[in-house]
Amino acid sequence: MPDTPPVRGREDAELIARLADVREKLLTEIRRVIIGQDDVLEQILIAMFCRAHSLVVGVPGLAKTLIVRTLAQTMNLDFKRIQFTPDLMPSDITGTEVLQIDPETQRREFKFVPGPVFTNILLADEINRTPPKTQAALLECMQECRVTSARQTYAIEAPFFVLATQNPIEQEGTYPLPEAQLDRFMFNIVIRYPSREEEVQIVRATTGESLPEPRKVMEGREILQVQQFVRRVPVSDHVVEYAADVVRASRPDAQQGFQFIRDWVEWGAGPRAAQYLILGAKARALLDGRYNVSCSDVRAVAPPVLRHRIITNFNADSQGVGVEDVIGKLLQSVPEPNEAGYARKARSAK
Repeated sequence: MPDTPPVRGREDAELIARLADVREKLLTEIRRVIIGQDDVLEQILIAMFCRAHSLVVGVPGLAKTLIVRTLAQTMNLDFKRIQFTPDLMPSDITGTEVLQIDPETQRREFKFVPGPVFTNILLADEINRTPPKTQAALLECMQECRVTSARQTYAIEAPFFVLATQNPIEQEGTYPLPEAQLDRFMFNIVIRYPSREEEVQIVRATTGESLPEPRKVMEGREILQVQQFVRRVPVSDHVVEYAADVVRASRPDAQQGFQFIRDWVEWGAGPRAAQYLILGAKARALLDGRYNVSCSDVRAVAPPVLRHRIITNFNADSQGVGVEDVIGKLLQSVPEPNEAGYARKARSAK
C-alpha cells in the first residue's frame, strides 16, 4: 500500500463521528426502499469506501439493481447500468470514435463519444454473459480508471465503483470470469433470499401506488475524503500479521498449513486478499465509529474477500464441502495473535 499521512487528531476524530452518523443516515434512507439485506448493504459500503469493486451473486428478483440505484441516489452520484449479452462489444462499454463533419468548413474529424463506463456507479448486470474480450475491456477500466481510444486517454471521474452481478443458477450461454480476473474484485457478495417477515414487507411495499424516494445523504467529494481517510487509519502489527496468517493458511502448499486445506483446496488466496482484509477491516471500524481495527474486523470481512479466491478441489466437491465451509473452518483454526506478546517482543528489542 502507498505511504499515507498520519491521522490528524481532532480533525479526524470529527470525521470518524461524522462517518458513523452518515452510515446510520445512509442505511435509514436505503431501508426506506430496500427491506432486509443489511449485511449486503454494509459490504457494499465498505467496498466503496475502500475505493474497490464488488461482485454480487444472487438469483433474479433479489433487488440487486434496486440496491445499487438506491445507493447512488442517497450519495448523489451518477448511476448507469449495462445489461451484458453475448453480442456486447468493448466499444459499447468504453465508448467509440464517431466521424463528424463540420457543417461550415466540411472538415471531417473523429470525436470520442464516451460509453456508459463514464459514470460514478456502474452496474454490470450478468457480467458472465459476455465474451472474455468484452469482460476484459471493463476490467481494464476498473483497474486503470481510464479509457484509451485512438491513442488518446480519457480519465474516468472519481469516485468510480463497479458492481458486477452473476446469476448462480444459469450456466448455459455464459463465459465465467477466470480466477485472475475475479481477483480484481474486492468482495464476492452473496445475496440470499429474505426471511418470511421481510418477504411479506416487500410484497406490501412494492404493490402499492408508489415507492418511497430516498433522500441524498452524501456527496462525491465526501466519499473521496472518506476513501483517503481509510488509507490513513493505523493498524496494529498483530492485526496485520493475523490477516497475513489467514491468507497464507488458505494455501495447500503452506509449510505449516492445515490438513483440511491440503485435502480440500486446489488454490489458495494471493497477497491481494491480505491487502483487502486490512482495507476492509479499516473501513468497517470507521463505519462503526471506531478508530481501532481489531482481528474481529478482519474475520468479519474474510468471507466476501476469500469466497472467490479459494478454489476447492474434486475431493471437496465429492464430500459436499463448499468454499464457505473451508473459510469457516479456516477462521476457526488460525489463532489470533496475542497483542501482549507483541508488546513484550517490542520491549525486548529495545
